[in-house]
Amino acid sequence: MNPRVLIAGIGNVFLGDDGFGVETVRALSAHPLPDGVEAVDFGVRGVHLAYQLLDGYDTLVLVDATARGGEPGTLYLIEVEAGTGAGTASAGAPAAGPGEGPVLDGHHMSPDTVLALLGTLCAGTGATPPRRTLVLGCEPARVEEGIGLSAPVAAAVPEAVRMALDLLDPPAPDEAGTPRRELRRTP
Repeated sequence: MNPRVLIAGIGNVFLGDDGFGVETVRALSAHPLPDGVEAVDFGVRGVHLAYQLLDGYDTLVLVDATARGGEPGTLYLIEVEAGTGAGTASAGAPAAGPGEGPVLDGHHMSPDTVLALLGTLCAGTGATPPRRTLVLGCEPARVEEGIGLSAPVAAAVPEAVRMALDLLDPPAPDEAGTPRRELRRTP
């Protein structure tokens, strides 16, 4: 049996590059996915994502604009440690501050808030959260009001799709045992 994987596109398409996750999942949907893998555009519906995760997934891949100080269009693959937040708030989304619980505003939930809400929901329902959570992020150039990705972020979408597909089916190594394509990881 294949493990269940959810690839979740996160972001607001009305805030420029914050729509990266949505656009990447849209492009990913043109590719055949292995059994047990779902790619879903959640946009700004973080509460829906938290409730869908109660259905039981082994791995969650959040695809989102992720400001980490790199050049616009830089892709990041971040593994979220259990019990910690992703460190990636969607543009315009108020994250919970120190000592605060999750902000339960269904239209402004950062990935951190979704993961905190998921923990609460799992504790209350007996469900199991994903064993592994990854963030496939892209450094935004702009997150002001406006529809459409900036040129560097739009150019990163095909590479993000390739990275997502490689997560599902890593490329075979060459004769020397080296992967043909390198999956870049960011601390």
